[in-house]
Amino acid sequence: MALETLPVLDFSRLSAGPEEAAGFRADLRDAMHEVGFLYLSGHGVPQELTDAILEVSRRFFELPEEQKLALENTHSPQFRGYTRMGGELTAGEVDWREQIDVGAERESVPRGTGVADYWRLEGPNLWPEALPEMREVVTEWMERLSEISMELLRALAVSLGAPENAFDAAFGDKAFPVLKIVRYPGESDPDPKQGVGQHRDGGVITLLLVEPGKGGLQVEHDGAWIDAPQVPGAFVVNIGEMLELATNGYLKATLHRVISPLRGTDRISVPFFYNPALDATMPQLAVSPEFQEKARGLSVDPNNSPILETYGDNALRYRLRAHPNVVAAQHPDLLAG
Repeated sequence: MALETLPVLDFSRLSAGPEEAAGFRADLRDAMHEVGFLYLSGHGVPQELTDAILEVSRRFFELPEEQKLALENTHSPQFRGYTRMGGELTAGEVDWREQIDVGAERESVPRGTGVADYWRLEGPNLWPEALPEMREVVTEWMERLSEISMELLRALAVSLGAPENAFDAAFGDKAFPVLKIVRYPGESDPDPKQGVGQHRDGGVITLLLVEPGKGGLQVEHDGAWIDAPQVPGAFVVNIGEMLELATNGYLKATLHRVISPLRGTDRISVPFFYNPALDATMPQLAVSPEFQEKARGLSVDPNNSPILETYGDNALRYRLRAHPNVVAAQHPDLLAG
């Protein structure tokens, strides 16, 4: 029977006693094995914070063009800051969106002999001077979603027969979360146009917030595309390639894409990507035999690129592929590679 919508899980079950918690873990494992995507309700993020992140996102995109371009990612060796309309590629095709990328606020790592190229991604963010409150709201949002993401990873580990702390060392105090605040202007008229091309996320786990009443996200399942519109009070959650790698394909990183809204409308989307430290390798989970025998091996990337074991290598490869203009401006020595 064809799947018509994503599974819905209530995160509050995880703290509602042993029986409910065990049921949640089993449902989480099964959803991420069979679909790779779900809706997560009951997550406890205050509505005021959700309203604040959407409101400051909308205000950012309303800034004059010159103020946004002052933060353009070509100024950032870390690929942070503003990406102008049409300034990113997925699967070699132009994505019709504008966005600002934010990561963990840290000092840059000096380049040098023996320093891995992926350390170029560590460093500061670019913030709009005209919206000083944006930094505070975004920082709180990323902290709350990091906590939820870690709890989901621990639940998945237990559900697979692995120790609850199996992923802790890979994240530690150097986890590498990334937040994108995205605006899709309407381009479909009515034939669908690409907002973001089909891809799998390259990290570990993604929590997506979409403006109320908006759609456009589509998830591939058994050769068909399932619409995944916004559900009030819920995140869309999916796993990335590094979690597929950790389970030899038992958990599934799923292809997805975004269709541009209709002309005359737009859509704000806030995906949060929870990732390990840049120099971390994901542990190969010693999962129970009943799950090991159902592991499918690794997915074939649309670009036929193997999943790399060290997270930073994966992350840098995605940036190089998606933002050739930043590479040309900040990393010309990597062009030959």
